[in-house]
Amino acid sequence: MERETRLRVAQVVQDSVVDGPGLRLAVFAQGCPHRCEGCHNPQTHDPAGGYETTVGDVAGMARANPLLSGVTLTGGEPFAQAGPFAGLARAVKAPGLTVWVYSGWTFEDLRERDGARSLLEACDVLVDGPFILSQKSYGALYRGSRNQRLIDLPVSLREGRAILWEPPKDIV
Repeated sequence: MERETRLRVAQVVQDSVVDGPGLRLAVFAQGCPHRCEGCHNPQTHDPAGGYETTVGDVAGMARANPLLSGVTLTGGEPFAQAGPFAGLARAVKAPGLTVWVYSGWTFEDLRERDGARSLLEACDVLVDGPFILSQKSYGALYRGSRNQRLIDLPVSLREGRAILWEPPKDIV
């Protein structure tokens, strides 16, 4: 049963305003193979760290907050647990809520990665690419470094190539 599927997370932040547009539930995956120099979340690197929870428990947190604009799956690396995080994305998807996912892999890499497709299909926006310290930017919308892209996943999967997400005019 998907509700009982287990996830390993570093933390869940209930009211994030920096991990996508609006008020978001940010779920930080535990475990990251990228280990980018200057990573903002180095405590998430160890796959044995953090704690286990269930899709149902995290989805319940999202449903309990009527003010949420969406849920963001970040990390760590959510695609290192693609199946469980895809289940979470499907469980929280509701009218008016968006699901964003961050990855150190690019959209092109993820299209070739076993198991990644289900998570890509369950999300609305992918923030892709590794954090590159020399390209760090406080002005890059929802990103840590300028190389990272905001990918519109439904359009990109349909077109078979990365199509950038365009923020609404009131965001920029």
